[in-house]
Amino acid sequence: MAANSTLADVVEDHALGRVPDSQRKSGWALSWMAMGIATTLVQLLIGSYVAAVAGMGWAITADVLVALFGGTLGWMVALISRQEGLSSTVTSRFYGLGARGSIIASVIFGFMILGFLALENSLLYYGTLFAFGWHNTLALRIVIFGILTIGWILLTTFGVNLVLKVASYLMVAFLILLAYMFYRSGFAGGLSFVTIFTHGALIPGLGGAGQRFADALVTLAGSAGALALCDADYARYARRPKDVIIMAYAGSFMMDVVIMIAGAVIVFGGMGPAVHYLIAHHMATSATASKAANALASNDTGAFFIILSAVFGFILMYAAQIKAQVLNTYSGSLALTNLFDALGKWRPGRFWMVILGNVVALLMAAGGILGLINSWLNILGVMTTAFAAVMIADYYIVRKRTLADHAQVESVNVAGVTSVVIAVLLAVVLESTHVFPLGFLTSLIAVLVIYPILRTTVLKPGTMTGTVGAELALQEVEG
Repeated sequence: MAANSTLADVVEDHALGRVPDSQRKSGWALSWMAMGIATTLVQLLIGSYVAAVAGMGWAITADVLVALFGGTLGWMVALISRQEGLSSTVTSRFYGLGARGSIIASVIFGFMILGFLALENSLLYYGTLFAFGWHNTLALRIVIFGILTIGWILLTTFGVNLVLKVASYLMVAFLILLAYMFYRSGFAGGLSFVTIFTHGALIPGLGGAGQRFADALVTLAGSAGALALCDADYARYARRPKDVIIMAYAGSFMMDVVIMIAGAVIVFGGMGPAVHYLIAHHMATSATASKAANALASNDTGAFFIILSAVFGFILMYAAQIKAQVLNTYSGSLALTNLFDALGKWRPGRFWMVILGNVVALLMAAGGILGLINSWLNILGVMTTAFAAVMIADYYIVRKRTLADHAQVESVNVAGVTSVVIAVLLAVVLESTHVFPLGFLTSLIAVLVIYPILRTTVLKPGTMTGTVGAELALQEVEG
């Protein structure tokens, strides 16, 4: 019975409860998770796209700026989770949204993280087809997506320790293979690194340099906001505040500098070999090969690994994806656990949320989310930044770093929910009317200004809402 109880505790992984001090870890250990979820085919794809939009010089500038922005955002949000020992969505019950209002956080974060799970599954699927020369059929979709899904469920079920091991081991393998790919991309295509690092914008018809730079920032910021919320999930295991800083900035710079630059170099340097490969394998003619190679660059980053390095490239593709998909599933299960608990105290256990999260991701992949990546990243950046901002505003500005009382918690923090809605709508309107293109920055500033005003004046604590007791505010999942 004791063994069963221990196994149940491991599976639940404190999904709705505080992580005990005895299970806390160092920032360097947790950074494997932050870096692991940031090193994926999607991020490499985004890196190549940003360089094509803005040119390599402006792209690197945008990479560094967003890395600083994302690292700071992640640090500030994750520090709150570390103080409470709770996941990001459960933390939002006490800071910014309220017990029932945290449903919004779970929907935003769950949609985001499961969307990435679906995107990465799709890229891995098409990369596998390319590697073996298979055609896209219903049977292969069922088999490959089925095998991938079962793998993510098994590797994610047994809590943070297994997730951390998977992320750390595969992260080392990934970095070694990525360095080799980086080297190959500079020589296999016959282009010098000087040429690669000085190329200009490659996509016509997107406006002047200012507009292109803004597009680069917006595209990068979607992932930055997502990583900040993942940081909060991991930070509940951090021992000290400085461990949160190490983890947040390590993940942010890995994603927005190392991986973005690597993606740009691999795709641009590999374009020539990709054309030759497609012709040699009768996948395109001389007249259509360039267009086909560009299509690969937009939808199948894994193909470039295989073109440049064959078996090593195939291994790299899977090393990148396995760790990230385990982490996506892990955070997705936490968001869903909070969602259904806040909706109606339904607590079947985190294991079932792991399964449900993968089912949702399969449905999103079937709906063609890969083709919507650019527009999806834009609104993602706006929403995730607003969610992070309301937690920051509540803890740092309104509460002045005072921890919340868990005994009685508002059902809905009306000021927080109102601030998030206004900020997101304002960002969308200013973007769509071309007044201000950086929607993620609009939503951040709007929440930081609006929330403290509302919370201390017309929508003070308790206004237009009731309170819930500790049984909803904080409780371990059973089952």
